[in-house]
Amino acid sequence: MHSAAILTNLKGQIGQIAGKISRSERITPDEGIWLYEHAETAELGILASQVKKKLSSDKVFFNRNFHIEPTNICIHNCLFCSYRRRVNHAEAWEFSLEDISELAASHAGENITEVHIVGGVHPSRDLNYYCSLILTVKEELPKVQIKAYTAVEIDYMAHKAGLSINEGLQKLKEAGLDSIPGGGAEIFDEEIRSKIAPDKTSSVKWLEIHESAHNLGIPTNATMLYGHIENYTHRIDHLNRLRELQDKTRGFNCFIPLKYHRTGNTLSPNPETTKIEDLRNYAVSRIFLDNIPHLKAYWPMIGKEMAELSLSFGVDDLDGTIQDSTKIYSMAGSKEQNPAIQASELVELIQRNGLVAVERDSLYKTLKIYKRDHTF
Repeated sequence: MHSAAILTNLKGQIGQIAGKISRSERITPDEGIWLYEHAETAELGILASQVKKKLSSDKVFFNRNFHIEPTNICIHNCLFCSYRRRVNHAEAWEFSLEDISELAASHAGENITEVHIVGGVHPSRDLNYYCSLILTVKEELPKVQIKAYTAVEIDYMAHKAGLSINEGLQKLKEAGLDSIPGGGAEIFDEEIRSKIAPDKTSSVKWLEIHESAHNLGIPTNATMLYGHIENYTHRIDHLNRLRELQDKTRGFNCFIPLKYHRTGNTLSPNPETTKIEDLRNYAVSRIFLDNIPHLKAYWPMIGKEMAELSLSFGVDDLDGTIQDSTKIYSMAGSKEQNPAIQASELVELIQRNGLVAVERDSLYKTLKIYKRDHTF
């Protein structure tokens, strides 16, 4: 039976929610919690796929990208973090601008369209360094788009420079910043946040920074760290705050659920979520966030097999080729210890699920639609 026909046959609470989705009506936070707690996994997949179809048809997006992580030295003490190191620690690193230049130059000729730049909040680096970093990358890769710096990083660098958030963002934009990633959101509930990230940028401030970026014409992404000590009510509260800001600004491009990994951090005794729970979380996120156009499965975090499965639960973006350039999740014990994938592999993964592979840039401009007989 076609999935649209299945929707009309659902009864009870799930039938009421399915009816809303069919009519493009918004579900409530209480309905979102109900989906987490009571909906069958198959039902969630069907509902999420319907929302995805309305937003992006049968397309699944990816890009050609690599990461620059300037440092893993960080002032914060997040209990879930396996990445942070202190100054002079044997596993700490801090790249000079010369290092950044060499790294960017090493990717010349690879048809890279995006450089993703995030790292620790270094105690002594200021806004000038981070502006210079962008300019250095642009010198080596003048056509590349720069997606850089979480709200947490921007909060610190603006404060250190004695500037307002707006002033700091404007300087970054003038240096060549094209968009902002969604990291640092963690979980918005203040009580949970105070336990897992006690000294980090507040939830309110994170949202304010993204709102400021949107008002300056800088699009951003959003994330949610799940699977630690939060519950479904906390997740829906997080999604609802994002949905409300998106209603106001329309500045979020994409939402990325981030799975907590337990290796090498203070929350390690807590078990990780199951694969089924991960898929259910993608689905509820897609159903609830009706105004954020794209839902990403970050394959270095969950593995290629799970990323493929997520395509049946509302996901329409698989990030990019990565080029084995990030350590954030490999240091936390993710399955992909050397995250790299060829564009051809991404296209094949998408196409064998009956979907259309679309290569994009950072802002979701279509660069290429791959037909099934495409040869690399």
